[in-house]
Amino acid sequence: MRQTLSSATPETGSPPAPPPRAPYTERIAGWSARHRKTAVLGWLALTAAAFIGGQQLGTRDLPSYDAGQSGQAERTLDRLGVTQPATERVLIAERPGQPGTYRTDPALRRATAEVTAALASVPHAAAHISGPGRAGGAGLVSADGRSALVTFTVPGDQSKVDQAVVPAMRAVERVQAAHPGLRIAEAGDATEDRAANKLISQDFRKAEVTSVPITLVLLIGVFGALIAAGIPLLLAATAVMTAISLLAIPSHWLPVGGSTSEVVLIIGMAVGIDYSLFYLRREREERARGASTAEALRIAARTSGRAIVVSGLTVMTALAGLFLSGYDVFSGIAVGTIVVVGVAVLGSLTALPALLSWLGPWADRARIPWLGKRRTAAKPSRLWAALVRRVVRRPAVWAAVAGIGLLVLAVPALGMRIGNPPNNGFPSSLPVAGTANQIAAAFPGRPAPAQVVVTGRDLGRPEVARAVAALRARATDTGPLRLPVTASAVADGRGLVIDVPLAGNEDNSVTHEALSVLRDDALPATLGRVDGVRYSVAGEPAANADDRSVLRARMPLVLGVAAVLAFVLLLIAFRSAGVALISVGLNLLSAFAGFGLITWIFQDGHFEGLIGFTSYGAIVPWVPLFLFVFLFGLSMDYHVFILSRVREHRRGGASMKDALVSGIASSAGVVTSAAAIMVAVFSVLASLSLIPLQMLGVGLAASVLIDATVVRGVLLPAALALLGERVWRPGKPAGPALPADAAGLLGEVHARPAG
Repeated sequence: MRQTLSSATPETGSPPAPPPRAPYTERIAGWSARHRKTAVLGWLALTAAAFIGGQQLGTRDLPSYDAGQSGQAERTLDRLGVTQPATERVLIAERPGQPGTYRTDPALRRATAEVTAALASVPHAAAHISGPGRAGGAGLVSADGRSALVTFTVPGDQSKVDQAVVPAMRAVERVQAAHPGLRIAEAGDATEDRAANKLISQDFRKAEVTSVPITLVLLIGVFGALIAAGIPLLLAATAVMTAISLLAIPSHWLPVGGSTSEVVLIIGMAVGIDYSLFYLRREREERARGASTAEALRIAARTSGRAIVVSGLTVMTALAGLFLSGYDVFSGIAVGTIVVVGVAVLGSLTALPALLSWLGPWADRARIPWLGKRRTAAKPSRLWAALVRRVVRRPAVWAAVAGIGLLVLAVPALGMRIGNPPNNGFPSSLPVAGTANQIAAAFPGRPAPAQVVVTGRDLGRPEVARAVAALRARATDTGPLRLPVTASAVADGRGLVIDVPLAGNEDNSVTHEALSVLRDDALPATLGRVDGVRYSVAGEPAANADDRSVLRARMPLVLGVAAVLAFVLLLIAFRSAGVALISVGLNLLSAFAGFGLITWIFQDGHFEGLIGFTSYGAIVPWVPLFLFVFLFGLSMDYHVFILSRVREHRRGGASMKDALVSGIASSAGVVTSAAAIMVAVFSVLASLSLIPLQMLGVGLAASVLIDATVVRGVLLPAALALLGERVWRPGKPAGPALPADAAGLLGEVHARPAG
């Protein structure tokens, strides 16, 4: 009782209120700063342990299946242990200007025979060889007689076919060397996959080698000092290395391929650099105002650290939308990108403040002459302040102009057509792609294959045989279903594979109609009437059709779930339904502007010469989904950071318009810098060889640029200014007082007459 009375205040007789508990981000940063060696070395030890553990555990190469019904057929064949052989084709053709034909030119016939004999003599590399003069070789001489075709399959498991086809390729090359007057070249499933893997590897290696120096140069321009510029790269690189190593764990139950690692690299570098920039900028800003290193770290942890956590959770939520895409390979990518964002957030809260505490003022050493002193000051941007000042005076006008502009950009997306590019998007300069085009030209209109995979009880019973005969009877030489229809028992009779040639040529409208006839009419009327039988249709036309249908069905779901979850997170973080709704709406608007832009460029064929592509009149099916998820996540980085600064000034007692000017002015510089780095990195993707990567690179670069300028500099302050004081209630001052530069900017707002 005596202790209670003695601690009471003389005015009220009640005990003094306990000091407010510091935010968790500040407490984590404080511990890291006090135990900086432990935090930094622990972070490096985590990276090393993940790398060693990943190497010891090993990464499994699980198969990824197509979406929809074709994916079901692939799973069924895999479960039955049936391996689909890779089909290869060898073209033997007269050189331009030569008058000979297969009938009149002995050299052409002799070369064709030599190709067939060479393939037959290669052990374990070629099977089911067919060519002119052999069984099943009818139709393998072109209509003009100037080309012959030899087909064969590469036996073995798909994971080993890349190497298995090499002896056959070398045999064909030797025949070509013996006949320089003819063109003898190979193309097919195995050779195209081999060339694709090599090209993709070269492209990503080029992207990595090019993007890192560009990023470093831009970071030096942002910070004006070599040491400070290296910190974001260090955090991003260790986060990426840790996440890629940890992918060995989910690879044992999810398909995690080489493309997953490349996507993790892109996202990891993006968020790692962004988070470091946000933290470093605030820490520098506070030190420039006279705060000690410890005090600057405390303020940065409380403000930028919290923004990083909110942003990271929002980005991970958006990336989780890939689980709903219906594509197996996207599940592995979703896990990898969520892990790398989480690791980057963890490093930003622990290793980054520890490293900054350890370095202290040394972080500003190795300055660049004429640049370092000005960059170290970290002052608010007067250019952005001037723009926002005008926006908040006439928010309706600015919102209308900017909104209409983005809607105009988004309009072409209404006519977006989905389709896979010829030759899987490879440039025609690639030799195997050129050979495939020549084969298609010499042997046009070859029926596209469809495979009906049948399972069920007692597939040898008469009812099944009658259904197969009825299906075969529906095929003709000129109809949508073509002859010959062949049926083969597999897996000791546990499965049945029916090959049904379709009218058309691989992926055109005629093939789509034929596939619909097969799936919706012929199969339900035949096999569909047999009890205890299940079937699904696979093949290239079926896979392409399923890609389009799954994307159309799942895209609204992915958009809706990502938007709703992001709204909930932002509502919890900022406690304002208006702010959360505006944030989600603006992100959707910028994403659709990106959709419209890639449609106008790649589908409609603008800037073909500048970018280096040939339009095929459609957009790759998975690109819009990737573009939305990436943009929605990355743009939230900038959005959350800016909103956090605006709320900070608002809670410090400023009016809504004043908080918008000072908040955006103090954060726009680092957001613009982060966006410039991302635009440069994504522009490297646009310079690569594959048209899907070009679409992704152009879409990301342009959309990030629009998002960081038009959306964040005009639409966001205009929308919040229109809502006015209803967005946030004025609160008690929280955190540090407004910086002197920001206060000066606010003074300019009041000094100038409205309008």
